[in-house]
This record gives sequence, C-alpha cells and structure tokens, in this order.
Amino acid sequence: MTAIGRATSTSLRLGRPRDWVVGAALLGGVLLGVAFTVGWGKLLAPWRDLSAGELLPLLLLSALSYGLRAVRVYDYFRPRFRGRFPTVLRLSVLHNSANNLLPMRAGEMVFPWLMGRYFGHGFLDATAALVWIRLLDLHSLGLIGMLTLWLRSPSWIWPVAAIAWLVLLPLAYKGRLAMPAGEGGRVRRLLRRALEAAPASFGRVLRVYLWTTLIWASKFAAFAALLHHFLPVGLWLVLTGVMGAELSSVLPFHGIAGSGSYELAMVAALVPLGVSPQAALAGAVNLHLFLLGVTLLLGGMAFLLPVQRPPTKLAKTINGD
Repeated sequence: MTAIGRATSTSLRLGRPRDWVVGAALLGGVLLGVAFTVGWGKLLAPWRDLSAGELLPLLLLSALSYGLRAVRVYDYFRPRFRGRFPTVLRLSVLHNSANNLLPMRAGEMVFPWLMGRYFGHGFLDATAALVWIRLLDLHSLGLIGMLTLWLRSPSWIWPVAAIAWLVLLPLAYKGRLAMPAGEGGRVRRLLRRALEAAPASFGRVLRVYLWTTLIWASKFAAFAALLHHFLPVGLWLVLTGVMGAELSSVLPFHGIAGSGSYELAMVAALVPLGVSPQAALAGAVNLHLFLLGVTLLLGGMAFLLPVQRPPTKLAKTINGD
C-alpha cells in the first residue's frame, strides 16, 4: 500500500471545512425556501393522513434495500467474507448512512476506511471496488430511466434500448478487461489496480447486478409510493422525481444530509414537466425527511451489530470463483 493509502486507511477525514460551510448554506437555503414559499405547517400536514399500516411497509422496503446492499458487498468480495455477514452488514449500513448525512459525498470514504478496519483491505483497492459497484448502480438506474420513459410514451424503442443496455454487462469483469502490460508510470499502475478490482467472473457480475437491481427496485417502490402521497401525479412523473433526487449525488455540490442538493435535483426534474415548483419542493422535502428518518434509525441500529476481527492479514486482491 502506498503512503497515501496507509495514511487514509488509519484516519477518516469527514469532509473539508469548506464542504461543511457550503453544506450548511444549502441547508439554510432549504429551511428558508420552505418557510417563504410553501410554509412548514402546510408542507408537513399530509403526514397526519399516513397510518402506521401504510408507513410500515415503506420502512421495511427501505430496510430491505439496506440489507441487500450488504448482500451485494458480501457477494462481491466472497469467499474472503464468508461467515462474517454481520460485520459486512454493519459496514454497509454505516457507509450508506454516512453517504446520506455527510456533505460533498465525504461519506464514500467511510467504505474503504471500514474495509481497512474490519477486513484489513487496502484503501485504494477498496475504493476501486466501490467505483465498480457505483458503475453497476448507474447501469441499473439507466434501466429504471428507460422504464420511466416507456411509462410516459409506450414504444418498442425502450425495451430494445434496455436489451442493448444489458448487453454491456458482459464487459464488466476482469476476464474481458485488457490489463496494461508492465509496471509503467503512475497512471498505468492506478489503471491496473482499478481493473484488478473488477468482478472476477461474469457469474459474479450477474449476481452482483441482480442484487443491485433488487436494491433499486425496493428503494424506488418505497420512495415512489411515499412521494405519490405528497405529490399525487402520474407514476412516470413520480419515478422521474425519485430519479432526479437520487441522481443528486452526481452534482458538484452536496449539502449536509443532502439538504438543498436533494430538493434542487427533484425540483429541476419535475418543474419542466409541468409540476409546480411549490408542489415539487414539498414532495422533495417530505421524501427527504423520510430518507433521513430511515437513515438515522438503521444507522443507529448498525452499531449494535458485532464486529468479528479477522484472525490473519487478508489478501488484497479479490479471489476468483
């Protein structure tokens, strides 16, 4: 491991001071924006119409998406994690919670940091594996986007586009990726390390992608159902709103607990489609409150999960199937 990798794996930097300042400004902007446009009382009023029986399935679906994220990580790095699923579940939930709470995507650093603490995994290798997981996330979201477009304007084009999109999956494993020959310079070494972190076989790609699809299906089902309660529009518009909010992670700025960026992304996705800015903002804020509630609940419970330390130093490369 490089000196940078060693330093980063032993200490966790949760964002720069500038990130927290920008994040706080975005949070303040949301609080003031709601107060002067919709009003907090009016915005929160629809929660009174949600019964426990209606809310509980949405909580369970959201919790399922968290659990499936852990299954995905467990499968991606198997067999080295065999018998240590509670530790993987703790890592995955804490990573996802940090992503939802910390500004400027600083929460992503929690994954390689915990991989080093719990499993002795190299920081750069864990980061490279996370990049591959995120690429599969984006691929799965692309399919949901095509479904949304089909719901808006049913056509044979979208199923054909989805099949063509899925054809790209066989390219995402080490056996099909060209490794740079020799040591070379720094860029070549980093590229080789990134390619080495790819899934070890096509079978593993399919399994991990199955978990990825189930993760997003359960999350979108819960979020779309809840958003429709606050924003009673067509299903394709509801899915568009959820998609916009989820893609807020790619924005160059990200507020504390996603505040500001999450709402802005959903409003930007819905307003051009005819939804009023006030209605879009109210739906975004309420959905975000649900997300944060789930995050705090499951993140707190994750600390109750045991951590089984590895008996020996683990290898830094992913074993094949």
